[in-house]
Amino acid sequence: MNSDIQLLVTFTTKSESQPMIATLQSTYDIIGNKIFILENVDNPEEYILSYNINLNGEIDVDNIPFNTISCHRKKDTNTIYTINALNNLIMKLNNGTLDKHYHINWKNYENCILVIKNKEFKIIHTKLKNILELT
Repeated sequence: MNSDIQLLVTFTTKSESQPMIATLQSTYDIIGNKIFILENVDNPEEYILSYNINLNGEIDVDNIPFNTISCHRKKDTNTIYTINALNNLIMKLNNGTLDKHYHINWKNYENCILVIKNKEFKIIHTKLKNILELT
């Protein structure tokens, strides 16, 4: 993947998703003009907005929207994860040992987001609600 592109994820609510999308559009150069709207399967009022941005140098950290994190994605299984969450998962699966070469069965985490929230490893099961084509 091009090093000038970064996957971001913004956690929001169903009711706040439209204002947040407007904020994202005015804050970032969104690659492909697409925002993927994911719904938390266990809490349908929680939406997760997934999008790629063009870094074009540096990001103004003062303008990063609330509840936005930098992530990675395993395309085969549509798994979104942070590096900290991935390391945590490996240690959980590998008896507390962090082994960067540990093989993860990504199918077990299909359509999930792996994050650390409040210092705790979380698996958020998602379903695609919509792909928003920006104009």
